[in-house]
Formats: sequence, C-alpha cells, structure tokens
Amino acid sequence: MKALRAALLPAIPAALGIMVSPAMAAAGSCEALSALSLPNAKIDLAKSVPAGDFALAPNRPGGRSQSFKNLPAFCRIAATLTPTVDSDIKIEVWMPAANWNGKFQAVGNGGWAGTISYDAMAKALRNGYATTSTDTGHTVGNGSFVEGHWEKLIDFLYRSEHEMTVQAKAIVAAFYGNAPTRSYWNGCSTGGRQGLMEATRYPNDFDGIVAGDPANPRSVHDAWDLQVTVAIHNNPAAIIPNEKFSTIHKAALEACDRLDGVKDGLVENPKACHFDPAVLTCKGADNSSCLTPAQVEAAKRIMSSGKSDGVAFYPGLLPTSELGWDALAGPGANPRGADNFKYVIYKDAKWDWHNFDADKDLAAAKQADRIESVTTANLSAFTGHNGKLILYHGYSDPQVSPQGGIEYFEALQKQTKNATTSTRLFMVPGMGHCRGGEGATDDFDAVAPLDHWVETGQAPQRILASHITDGKTVRTRPLCAYPQVAHYKGTGSTDDAANFVCTKP
Repeated sequence: MKALRAALLPAIPAALGIMVSPAMAAAGSCEALSALSLPNAKIDLAKSVPAGDFALAPNRPGGRSQSFKNLPAFCRIAATLTPTVDSDIKIEVWMPAANWNGKFQAVGNGGWAGTISYDAMAKALRNGYATTSTDTGHTVGNGSFVEGHWEKLIDFLYRSEHEMTVQAKAIVAAFYGNAPTRSYWNGCSTGGRQGLMEATRYPNDFDGIVAGDPANPRSVHDAWDLQVTVAIHNNPAAIIPNEKFSTIHKAALEACDRLDGVKDGLVENPKACHFDPAVLTCKGADNSSCLTPAQVEAAKRIMSSGKSDGVAFYPGLLPTSELGWDALAGPGANPRGADNFKYVIYKDAKWDWHNFDADKDLAAAKQADRIESVTTANLSAFTGHNGKLILYHGYSDPQVSPQGGIEYFEALQKQTKNATTSTRLFMVPGMGHCRGGEGATDDFDAVAPLDHWVETGQAPQRILASHITDGKTVRTRPLCAYPQVAHYKGTGSTDDAANFVCTKP
C-alpha cells in the first residue's frame, strides 16, 4: 500500500492546493504528511497510531482526558487553520491505515464547542471512514471567546466547519493518493445546525448530511428559553423542585402510553398526547406527588409557544420531555441562551438575563439569526446535485423543541426542489437531546442508511434503533420516516422491532 501511495502522490490534482515535497512522496507514510503544504494551514502532528486502545489528554483547559477501545490502526493528523489573521482553528483528521471504505465523514460539535469531537471520530473510524472534527476555532465552553474577536464567532458559526472540510479532504487525498468517493456530515444539536449551515452556505461540500436535533434558529430559540425561565423565576412559587419532574413525567406517560397500541413506557407520538399537568394539582398540602397551582402554570408555560406582542415565535416542548426541565424551571436554572444575548446579540458581558423581555429583545435575536442560523427552508442548491438530508429529533428533547424540527421539515417540503426525494425526517420516541432516554433510543446509525441512499437512490423508510443496558441490546424499535409512526401489530414481544409497523398516525 505504501508503494502505491508513494507512486500516486505526485499526481494528486493541483486544484486541491496540495504541495508535496520529494521526501514526502518517496516516504508515502503517515509521518511524511508533516511535509504537506496547504493554504492557510499548518500540519502540527502526523503520526501513525497502532490498532488497539488509544488515550488522549484534555484538548482544552479544564477538559477531560479521553480513551477509546479497539480502534483500528490509523494515521492521525492535527492541523491549525488560519483563514483570517484572528483565526486559530484546530482540526484533526483520522484515516484508517487499512480497509478504508473510500469515504469521508466530518462530525459536528455541541454547545459552544471549543473541543474536538473525538468520540464521534472514533465511531466513524471504526466504521471504515476517514474522519475529521474541529474545535470551531477556540478552546472555551461558553460564549466569552467572542469578546473583541468577531472573526472567531464567524469561525464558530460556519467558517471552521467549511475550512476543516476543504483541508481534510486534501489531507485524505494526499494520504491515499485519491480523493474520497463520497463525503458525509454527521452532527447533532450544534452539529445539526452546522449541517444545515453546510447545506445552505456550502452546498457542494457534502453528498449527504445527517442533522440531529438542530439548535436552529439559534437566537430565536434562546429567546424562548429565556422567556420561559424568566417568567417562572420571577415568581418563586412557580419554581418546580427537582423531585417533581419525575412525577410530571410519570403522569404524561400514564396519559398517553397506550396511543401506539401498547403500554410499554414509551410514547411513540407525543404530538398526539394531550396531557394537561393540571391533573396533578394538589388536593391538599403540597408534596412531591402533586403540583401547586403556580407550578402547574409553569409546566404549561414550558409546553407553550413563546410569544412576543401576542404572536407566537417558537414552539414549546412536548409531553415526555419533563425529566430535563430542571434547566428551565428548577431551583438552579441558568438559561442556556444567556451567553448568546450577552456576548453576541448585545456584546455586553454585564447583561443580566433576568431583564429579558421578548417584546423588546426578540427583534435583536431575529437580526442575529441572520448570521447565526439557517433562516431559509430552501436547500435547493444542495438537493440540486442529488445531496441527501436526514434529519432526526428526539421527541423527548428538553432543550430544542421537536415541534420546531417538524415545522422546519414541513417547510422544506414546500420550498426545496426535490425535497420529497432528497429529505427525510425521523422522530425518535423517548430520546432526549441527541441521546439517552427511554425506549429504543440509545443506539441507532443514521449514516449507514444515508450512505445507502446516496449510493443507490433508495430513500430509507425506517431506521432500526436499539436500547442497550449493560452492553446488551434489550429492545429494538423502528424509527419511521415522518409523518409515519411505529404501531404495535398486536402480537409478539414489544421489545422486538419486527412486531411493529410504520403507519400513518
């Protein structure tokens, strides 16, 4: 393989912007990539990693060390990208030393990023992909990096992902002697928003995109988050003790569990669940098994749309998301959207989230979303080259409204050319924000059906999901292409996906 790679290296297309030294071409090894010259980029590390376990030190101050089991042998490349004078974008590219599937998978980030998504890279590597991730251009876990560094904000929002993709593809081509045959994006939350950004701003970067629980539109969502939290915390009686969230959740399940034909602790279609938290109103003294009238109103507020001047601007959460409401209504609530208003929208580190007023502040949020978010449902440039998009969203997401994800998908069907043949949405019952939760939601692979779709033109109608306990699969369930939902056939184990059919709700 080394000899073949060495022979091919000089013929790599000049369009990739790659400069290969004679020494590098002769070596044809991972380490030789240290001599690779790329525009606005510097190779910091080029090292072969043997098969087996692999450990990494923290990649940002206060971060955690990471270790990975049973990785195949790979070539590890670390690089710094500097598309502007204020950019300091770190990326890594991991490439299988053998059995490469010929394809490329970029993986997304979460939150304010500031760290490379090594876990997702490890999964992609095990599946045979050359893979890459970025720290998005900074090393902190909040929005403070934006102060005085507007270019770093742009790096975080979309430039780092595109620059990473371009440079990583060039690195892959240099290592193997040929470019990847297919390129995919895979991300959730911020990574979901990044995927939509790629489809919008750089539609030719990828053949297929997986965008899970997209945190989009970023600023308008943060306005809803703040409005709910401020309203609840302005009335101390409305704050819900943490032990009561499980009480509310249990009541929601009791009200709607049988809607899919079986009582199994999982609500397949929370949109059809008309749960009223008022059923928990305390009949006597306040206790952990009931809600005070003020707490009932708080619960209703979380499940209601945000409003400004009486007009709805973002949908509320759905029933079954209650176990994650502590960030909104719990005693220690700290709105996730505060940093965005503080550092990006108002550029004032002293801005106090307790003063948020949607009637006054929503306009500024919408203005910020013009650069922070995808504000169009027209992805025709992406679908125009047969790009395929898989969206998924946890129905029990307590952070980003699942209804918002559904509304965006429905808008795609109206505004994007070839949407019916190029886009799919899979709602995930019981799953919280990107992972975890009840039911068959702990493990599913959206990249494999995306790859099959791109290669064959056959759109996925269902994705198999599994619930794993102590390393063992204890339940499987189909995820159905929206608007279909999984319905129990009436016989057989309810823990076996074979006993469910995807039907109209």
